[in-house]
Amino acid sequence: MESIDRCIGVSIQVWKGMVRLIQAYLARSTDNAKLASCGADKAVILWDVGTGSILRKFTSHWERVNAVDFNDDGSVIASGSFDATIRIWDCRSSNLQAIQVIEGCKDSIMSLQIKDKEIVAGCADGRLRTFDLRQGQLYEDYIGSPITSAKLSKDSNCVLVNTMDSTIRLMDKTNGKLLNSFRGHRQEKYKIESALSYDDIHVLSGSEDGQVYIWKVLEGTLVRTLESHSGTVSTLDCHPSQASLVTGGDDGVIRVWDSL
Repeated sequence: MESIDRCIGVSIQVWKGMVRLIQAYLARSTDNAKLASCGADKAVILWDVGTGSILRKFTSHWERVNAVDFNDDGSVIASGSFDATIRIWDCRSSNLQAIQVIEGCKDSIMSLQIKDKEIVAGCADGRLRTFDLRQGQLYEDYIGSPITSAKLSKDSNCVLVNTMDSTIRLMDKTNGKLLNSFRGHRQEKYKIESALSYDDIHVLSGSEDGQVYIWKVLEGTLVRTLESHSGTVSTLDCHPSQASLVTGGDDGVIRVWDSL
């Protein structure tokens, strides 16, 4: 593998004039055929990628929707809202009502991810919640500071958690043990996401100072920063099999970083 220092160094594509990403959030199905979006209009919208048309519009949330994700086969969408509920929607049915409503959270849901039969949710009350849909179990870990992003590692054994105290934590999903923490970026006011690289060797995060920060997972040491955006870098994600990266900020720009 080429190092992150070499591979993530040049922005090869830039899109401008985008809606500010802090206002809306997206997820894609694994077959890349569908997108789901959510935002301040309280709706979850299912889009067809090929035609750009709206397939479904789900409107049962009564506060803004902060997070959305597909399950593995793209048949359902889960959404998390300021109304402290997670709602699950059937993408294949004409029924526009949620097929399940999860009400175990006590505050706004800021982040969620579906993997297999689990939903991992990060909440504004500082709790990381894992819902086992097969067993009907809820597991909680108290972090303290409001959580804005929670993402599973590739093997699903760890969760990467962003909090509003300018700290990123790598947690053991099974027992809630803190494996490592990462600092240096700034996050005190806004929702910011982090991600693990495709090989789980590096942690990457946005920051309120307009930079992307990159750490080594095992050592917790800062490898480098990327001068990325003129405002807060609110969202990012890594390619599933290559050392490349996409970032979005409140300057209305999306950048794609790829191998040299």
